[in-house]
Amino acid sequence: MSQRIWKASVMFKHKNIAIIQARMGSTRLPGKVLKDISGKSQLEWVIDRVSQSKRIDKVIVATTTNSEDDPIRALGREMCFEVYSGSSKDVLDRYYQVALLERSEYITRVTADCPCFDPELLDEAILQLDPKSDYLGMISKTFPDGLDIEIIRFNALERSWHEAHLQSEREHVTQYIIKHPDSFVLQDFVSNIGDHGKERWTVDEPEDFELVSLIFEHFLNMGIQNFGYHDILDFLDKNPDLRSINSRYERDEGLLESLKKDKVV
Repeated sequence: MSQRIWKASVMFKHKNIAIIQARMGSTRLPGKVLKDISGKSQLEWVIDRVSQSKRIDKVIVATTTNSEDDPIRALGREMCFEVYSGSSKDVLDRYYQVALLERSEYITRVTADCPCFDPELLDEAILQLDPKSDYLGMISKTFPDGLDIEIIRFNALERSWHEAHLQSEREHVTQYIIKHPDSFVLQDFVSNIGDHGKERWTVDEPEDFELVSLIFEHFLNMGIQNFGYHDILDFLDKNPDLRSINSRYERDEGLLESLKKDKVV
């Protein structure tokens, strides 16, 4: 682990940045971040949607130094978005090093398997963020899987970088913070239109990709590119059979797998 430490005397350059973690080496759906959805790669859709936020100062993709992720770097050069390359296994370190470079007071964590990401929800979350909070996230999971938003204060990210020693805590960026509510001020971001936590709009499995592709195809055929959370719910309510496409999968599969084989690193 790098021992680079940012001194507290350094001034913040940004208020809010978004870091999108992306890699090609998914075990369940390899290369998913660059799979085509209605003419754009999944990663491009995520970047486009996060960039629509009115309260994010900068968007950065954080990938790994592995050669298999060269296509992500190549896409960054082609599409002119910024790519940081860091540790493949220590994702917490990857986030921390970007935060150090960018000197942002708050870091929004986004994953590249969320092409349905809603920028209006992100802006709402930032507005709701309590100045005393170290972390804001969908703790109660009332939003659909795939709309995930986590906002971390830099000081909390730095502390977890120093103190987290379990493999699951290094792989899943905010696990150390979430598991220590006695040490960090946690804030729950809750849906104001009911509990939709059983909805699955993330892309981890082939069936997920099928459903999300159908969602995009529907709205783009109507000429609607900036559809949001409420639009997707309305579409699925009118076409309830679509929900069965990926309903057999459990939420947070990756985290559950990590916890089963956890160890000190």
